[in-house]
Amino acid sequence: MAWTDVLAVNAGILAITMLALWAYCVRIRDVSVIDSFWPFGMVILAGSSFAMTGGARGAQSVVLFGLTAIWGLRLAIHLFNRWRAHGEDPRYVAILGRLMDKRGWSFAKASFIQVFLMQYVLLFVVCLPAQIGSVMDVDQELSLIGMIGVGIAVIGILFETIGDAQLKAFRENPAMAGKVLDTGLWRYTRHPNYFGDACTWWGIWIIAARSPLGLASIIGPIVLTFLLMRVSGVPMLEHRLKKNRPGYADYLRRTSSFFPWPPKKR
Repeated sequence: MAWTDVLAVNAGILAITMLALWAYCVRIRDVSVIDSFWPFGMVILAGSSFAMTGGARGAQSVVLFGLTAIWGLRLAIHLFNRWRAHGEDPRYVAILGRLMDKRGWSFAKASFIQVFLMQYVLLFVVCLPAQIGSVMDVDQELSLIGMIGVGIAVIGILFETIGDAQLKAFRENPAMAGKVLDTGLWRYTRHPNYFGDACTWWGIWIIAARSPLGLASIIGPIVLTFLLMRVSGVPMLEHRLKKNRPGYADYLRRTSSFFPWPPKKR
């Protein structure tokens, strides 16, 4: 099956899935569940690509699907449980509220254009390495560079998993209420979960980059890293924490924003 056909089928599967989720979110008037669908949608795309390779499956396609599934399912469950526990995300409330108040859009229109349409495009682009790497007409056995990519992706998955577990334990400890988490991985980077995300997808891209088209899928990890560092990740979260969390400004001064690094002296 041609790679263009695989991408076309995947685009259709993702569109149908997201439309169904959008209809559900309009009914409950809460789009926050889209966060947990983001990683799960990538598992769907990687799984669809893997299924369409037929008898040509090799170690590379197996590893790409396996890494994406491990990363995506773990993160999707984590974010879904967080949504169930804490409810609607105030970021989406603010974004959709502005569109509804200033432009007169309905909740359905605002959520479709500002959230689901945008997330559809970004999700598909970020997942390109896992999609293309599974179906390229190349030797599907893992190369040494591919093994390095596996190692980087595994480090990313572990980094994010440990960081999320440390944050969850911190939030559930009543004694830590109103304080700043600056121990564990959070001592070395303000966002170990975001760093783990980026690390995972750069590793997946390295595995896929065995052909010109695989190399071109670098747009995926570039877009993800840019979003995390400059748009919806670090800036948006830190803007809110600086206003609401005493001591966070000092934490900002001494702790690396993204890449793990020993903290500066006070």
